[in-house]
Amino acid sequence: MTLRIAIAGVTGAVGAELVSLLAERAPDDVEMVFLASERSAGRSIDFRGRAHRIVALSDAALEACDYAFFSCGKERSLRFARAASERGTIVIDNSSAFRLDACVPLVVPEVNEAALFDDARNAHRLIANPNCSTILLVVALAPLAQAFGLKRVVVSTYQAASGAGQQAMQALVDDTRRRVVDGAANGIAVASASAASFGHDLSFNLIPKIDVLLDDGRTGEERKMDDETRKILGRDDIVVEATCVRVPVLRCHAESVTIETVAPVRLAAARSVLAEAPGVRLVDGPDRFPMPSSVEGSAIVEVGRLRESRVFDRGLSFFLCGDQLLKGAATNAVQIFESVRARDRSRPH
Repeated sequence: MTLRIAIAGVTGAVGAELVSLLAERAPDDVEMVFLASERSAGRSIDFRGRAHRIVALSDAALEACDYAFFSCGKERSLRFARAASERGTIVIDNSSAFRLDACVPLVVPEVNEAALFDDARNAHRLIANPNCSTILLVVALAPLAQAFGLKRVVVSTYQAASGAGQQAMQALVDDTRRRVVDGAANGIAVASASAASFGHDLSFNLIPKIDVLLDDGRTGEERKMDDETRKILGRDDIVVEATCVRVPVLRCHAESVTIETVAPVRLAAARSVLAEAPGVRLVDGPDRFPMPSSVEGSAIVEVGRLRESRVFDRGLSFFLCGDQLLKGAATNAVQIFESVRARDRSRPH
């Protein structure tokens, strides 16, 4: 039987990665439905050598779809995603719309795949894909928490322009080119294109504010990392202190992490745990460490710069990097799809 899969938000940065991943990993007989805004309707996208026409996102366009990937923002997800799931489509949503809904699983398959299923046979029909920086963090945290216990997490993120979308990435490229070509690095004022996406010029700069500033001094991004990490790990008692910073990198996030553990941590034991952890590549040597340049285009999370904490009596510090558009978004969503589909195919009929 032909499988019908929709991608809502297909013209965005994450949507493009979903198209590429599904071209490689979806079943041979899949029927794709590409959805976007009215202004993109009528354009064509190539999928496995055949042109597919983009259709405007609507309830009717989602009818009879077996699976739907949503990467078109919170408001459109609230309008269309839950309704599609109630009609029988399994929806994997990349927005923040449903992540903290107690009835919606928030899933990183390497960490909490079991949350996808009500029981041994039935998959949830609305599934939330976590925030990109949270996904990368918990892939590394989960095996360490299992081995040593976990009490506190202090994390600073260095987040790429891709987190704000395709236009923001292009704006960073344009601003960087203008600064170099037009001489702004030598003090000549140049108009910023990236300021429209980030509030400030991102080229040759760091911006320690991602999302809105909240009453408690945190930003929305920092609160997401706190709330989502605890939900994914199933641990309301963990304390997460995050500082999220936008940096002039195109598509790969990095994070500096210090954890307080329950049991003492020795470096040899921590390296052994991370070396065996699913989704992790240990890159830890005198001149070997995770960098955005080494993870771009990869679905793996690199972890390195391991050292015993000097702040906590029991703890560990490390550095990690991952591709925001892949493991931080599209790859994680496709892994969820593959987990649910494998369980559906194993169900008795």
